[in-house]
Amino acid sequence: MNFLKRIFKIGQAEANAAIDNMEDPIKLTEQGIRDLKLDLNKNLESLAQVKALAIRAKNDKKEMDNSAEEYYNKAVIILKKAKSGELVAEEADRLAKQALLKKEEASEKATQYANEASKLQESVNQLDGNIQELKNTINNWENELKTLKARVKVSNAKSSLNKQMAQLDSTGTVSMLERMKEKVDQEEALAEAYGEIANKNQSIDSELDKAANVSEANADNELDELKKNLGLTDKNT
Repeated sequence: MNFLKRIFKIGQAEANAAIDNMEDPIKLTEQGIRDLKLDLNKNLESLAQVKALAIRAKNDKKEMDNSAEEYYNKAVIILKKAKSGELVAEEADRLAKQALLKKEEASEKATQYANEASKLQESVNQLDGNIQELKNTINNWENELKTLKARVKVSNAKSSLNKQMAQLDSTGTVSMLERMKEKVDQEEALAEAYGEIANKNQSIDSELDKAANVSEANADNELDELKKNLGLTDKNT
């Protein structure tokens, strides 16, 4: 049995190419299993028919055996009647001979039916073997189909994931993430720069305030000295 031919319904020379180019191994395997089940049904029908013939041949043999035994018994009865004087000897011999001829004919037919039954039984055994092989094959491929479906599901999931991972750069996802990271770094640097500027401005203001306070003190001293020189200083002071 060539399983590839059953699945693809093509010649052996094209089987490898079909495997390489097949688009849906699940559907093809399911079709192959359906084909095997059709073969199984045909073999079961053939088995039933051959078994019927074998049974009939056995029954015919048994019937011929019984017929041969009956003719033999009739010959015996006829000869006994001749011995007892119930039949004329010549007539008894003639009838007994005819009974034995019928008995021989029935025996030959019984032998023919026995040979026929034997051959039919060989066919039955062969068909039984084919049917068991088909059943085992179907059972194995149905189990393989379950495994194949699971493997295809996992393979599709892996393929989809790997495809997405492989397409990350081409779709710009990684580049976009890198740009976002760069932008965040830039924003953080800018915020830090503003902070430094703000701190620097505060330092300058402190210096200016300090400087302004010193100048004001000097101006007060200079004013007092000027008033003193002009005699405008309060006498009580």
